[in-house]
Amino acid sequence: MPYKLSPSSLSLIEDCPRCFWLHYNKEKKRPDTIFPSLPSGMDAILKKHFDKFMEKGKLPPELRENKECKDCNLFNDVELLKVWRSNFKGISIKDNEGNILHGAIDNLLTKGKKIIILDYKTRGFPLKEDTHKHYQNQLDFYNYLFRENGYETEDYSFLLFYYPKEVKETGEVIFETKLVKMKIDVKNAENIWKKAIKLLNGPCPRKHEHGECEWCAWEEMEE
Repeated sequence: MPYKLSPSSLSLIEDCPRCFWLHYNKEKKRPDTIFPSLPSGMDAILKKHFDKFMEKGKLPPELRENKECKDCNLFNDVELLKVWRSNFKGISIKDNEGNILHGAIDNLLTKGKKIIILDYKTRGFPLKEDTHKHYQNQLDFYNYLFRENGYETEDYSFLLFYYPKEVKETGEVIFETKLVKMKIDVKNAENIWKKAIKLLNGPCPRKHEHGECEWCAWEEMEE
């Protein structure tokens, strides 16, 4: 049967291939955890914030003063951006077996004829040395999707981190920002995508590849 996957769902294959297989073939999903609503709220506000500057043909201050964004502009096709941001539409590809890879982006920059993926991240604390590395696959997938749809993307993408700095006497929370430039590898995304489809069409992995997995162990007890 064909599968519909996303960059976020494919992160599970790295964590536990067995859980990934059970999720899609047996509808045995890991229990949902409580997810804070602040990141979703910030995401919506940031898109409106960036769109105001896009309408003026300018970059927001977070990017304008950064030398990495020299000669960049915000992507200004409002209708296309609306589609690509939608979790229900987004941007997708389909292989010969009908499997779909689908993603939804935060924003885009343009530099000449090329597109640059821009992704917002909200954190409670300043970045650690390796924080950005956790998002490598996600950025690789976004670039892979755009290239497979005929768009030219740069060989890098941007992560824009927001984290709280201080609270003013009047109650406003001031956020610090940090822009991280990430080199992308679309071949990595293609390999994970093909690996996932091959795994889903094969037998269920008997155990976790990287040590113990509590959820897998519970499923094995039920079998």
